[in-house]
Amino acid sequence: MSREVEIRALLARHGFRFSRSMGQNFLIDPEIPERIADAAGLDARTHVLEIGPGIGALTAALCRRAGFVTAVELDGALLPMLDETLADCPNREIIRGDALKRDIAELMARRPELPRKVAAANLPYNITAPAIAALLECGAFEAVTLMVQREVAHRITAKPGTKDYGAFTVFVRFHADAQLLFDVPPESFLPAPKVTSSVVRLIPRAQPEEVADADFFFRVVKAAFAQRRKTLVNALAAGGFGLSKDAIGEVVTGCGIGALARGETLGIPEFAEIAKKLKNF
Repeated sequence: MSREVEIRALLARHGFRFSRSMGQNFLIDPEIPERIADAAGLDARTHVLEIGPGIGALTAALCRRAGFVTAVELDGALLPMLDETLADCPNREIIRGDALKRDIAELMARRPELPRKVAAANLPYNITAPAIAALLECGAFEAVTLMVQREVAHRITAKPGTKDYGAFTVFVRFHADAQLLFDVPPESFLPAPKVTSSVVRLIPRAQPEEVADADFFFRVVKAAFAQRRKTLVNALAAGGFGLSKDAIGEVVTGCGIGALARGETLGIPEFAEIAKKLKNF
């Protein structure tokens, strides 16, 4: 019996119906969960957080490699199925709830005997950006391995000056080093999404030394990308900093950046220098 047939039988047995609002797409290719779990770099000392376990395909692979897996699932209809599919995995806890409303650091602190903290998930498409933000900002993990839409993966790993590079790229790079690992075709899921997915690995790191005020730094980044067709000077002049266009131009050129440059060409060091001079102007 194929994996897809088994999963369809499982869903039918429990009377399950997919929810579009929850972005549910379950893995039916048995190789993909194994590859994701391998990429997560787990061992017996690892406590894993998984967001959206679905029917447990990735959860089972994580349990086979880690000391313990904490999975947070929003859809209560999936809990009976998870009890069935993870019956042979005693080293796990399934928590019903919204992972974005939980204290992630507190969840990971529940297993102090497991010093390594890692996140791994096939993220529901509808919460990708806020979930990544929560996982990176909580400061709890040494690594985060995620499956996301390929478009999002390209944004995360984009280089300055490319069409995919934007404020979200800068945000992720501020918090972590990012690597695109491999693509996953639509036919690996049930139901098959309309887009290709990709697996990315994020290694959190300390706040860049050149950024003195993170909140102000991100105000500058968001303003720079708010109107991509505008030059950096025009975009920042419209960003609510209380300075004239001439004053903004003075700040930008004072950082050694051309007056006609656009925000999409700058990296973290350049944005940090602009933020520092803007704040002190």
